[in-house]
Amino acid sequence: MSSRATARVPVTPRTSSARAVPARTTPRTTPRSQRPQLSVVAAPAPRPRRTARTALRSRRAPFVLLVVALLAGTTLGLLVLNTAIAVDSLQATRLRADNAQRAQDVQRLEQRVIDGNTPAAIAQAAVAAGLVPAGTPAYLVLDPEGAPVLRGEPVPAEAPPAPPAPAPAERPAGGN
Repeated sequence: MSSRATARVPVTPRTSSARAVPARTTPRTTPRSQRPQLSVVAAPAPRPRRTARTALRSRRAPFVLLVVALLAGTTLGLLVLNTAIAVDSLQATRLRADNAQRAQDVQRLEQRVIDGNTPAAIAQAAVAAGLVPAGTPAYLVLDPEGAPVLRGEPVPAEAPPAPPAPAPAERPAGGN
């Protein structure tokens, strides 16, 4: 407390010329409007203040969700990519097996061609087709003057033996 004494003086309202309200000279003839009934309203309950921990959690939540979403998306993308690679690998394996089978077929056909070009195979195919071996051949040779000369005696080929006639079919016993 201070030792100095102060005097209390009643405060008079200050009036300014701009705020001066003119005095009424005539009495009011209209009744004064009723003022609304005023009441005291309780203030709303204060919101609990965020602590530093909850504020930090609320700021981290979108980032954590973004990281989780990126990880899930990446995992699904890798799964799809791995599946596509596996399907392509299976198809490549199947195509390799088909190529190996075709290579074996080509090799087998080449071997048949080689086997079919031997003189014994050709003679056997000719007999099967009904051809007969030729007799001794004769040759035409040109002499020094340009005239043709026959050398050798041409012999016609012998006819092949006739195939045996098929046996007549027997009728079953006990038939009509």
